[in-house]
Amino acid sequence: MSAVLYETPGPRAKLRNRISNVVVLLVLLGAIAWLIHRMYAFGQFEGRLWRQFQYSSIQRQMLDGLLNTLRAAGLAAVLALLFGAVFAAARISDHKWVRTPATLIVELFRAVPLLILMFYFYFGNIQFGLGLGPFWAVVFGLTLYNGSVLAEIFRAGIAAVPKGQREAAYALGLRKNQVVRLVLLPQAISAMLPAIVSQLVVLLKDTALGFIITYGELLYVAKQMGGRLTYGFPYIPTYIVTAVIYIGLCSLLSLLARYLEGRSRRRRKITGAPPPLPLSQDPGQGAPV
Repeated sequence: MSAVLYETPGPRAKLRNRISNVVVLLVLLGAIAWLIHRMYAFGQFEGRLWRQFQYSSIQRQMLDGLLNTLRAAGLAAVLALLFGAVFAAARISDHKWVRTPATLIVELFRAVPLLILMFYFYFGNIQFGLGLGPFWAVVFGLTLYNGSVLAEIFRAGIAAVPKGQREAAYALGLRKNQVVRLVLLPQAISAMLPAIVSQLVVLLKDTALGFIITYGELLYVAKQMGGRLTYGFPYIPTYIVTAVIYIGLCSLLSLLARYLEGRSRRRRKITGAPPPLPLSQDPGQGAPV
């Protein structure tokens, strides 16, 4: 298949690719070295800027921000999965009066920026007294946006199952809900899992937008810590530590996604299951039903 999609590079092309890779790597390392040098020149590695991280109160404060991030991300992930499952089922319904509203809702929340959704719940609560704090504004915003994307992932995963599986199930006399539940979903799960986990990585990172509406997640805590005059306004060191934490969390989820993808590949070689969705794929409006 790869030979059909593009011409196999010859010895000269392979040599050019190696040289270009080395050049890009050197440029990247040079940029990182220049950035570190500039940070050193402006005193960003002075001890007083990093001293605060040795105190247990500061560590507990960052831990509280991390727990708030995980709490919002965990609840939003569960609700987004439920939202995606319900609306994916509605979108593949044979009834137009069910399918059309579900399509409009999914496309609406996929098109609206996530921050606007958070603003809607946060300022709507202030204006109309809905009883929602910043936590729920973050959770509901993440749920609606990521749930809409997950609905398309579920729909595309079901559509990726070979058509013959569906036809054979109908030939056996199964109803549509039985076909989806007993035949299509078990085969589609392995195809959907890597893309689902990849979307959950996006959801985890998007919790950082909560600092704009004063939700006490990790970035909000980091902003407060960076503004302390006692330690010389250590914004850069604090954001570096915060970025490392985010990278670690997202890397763990990414490793899980790659493990699931590799496992589905091995299973597909044995069972002939449909291929998984690429991690970067966002199933579009034109995905087949």
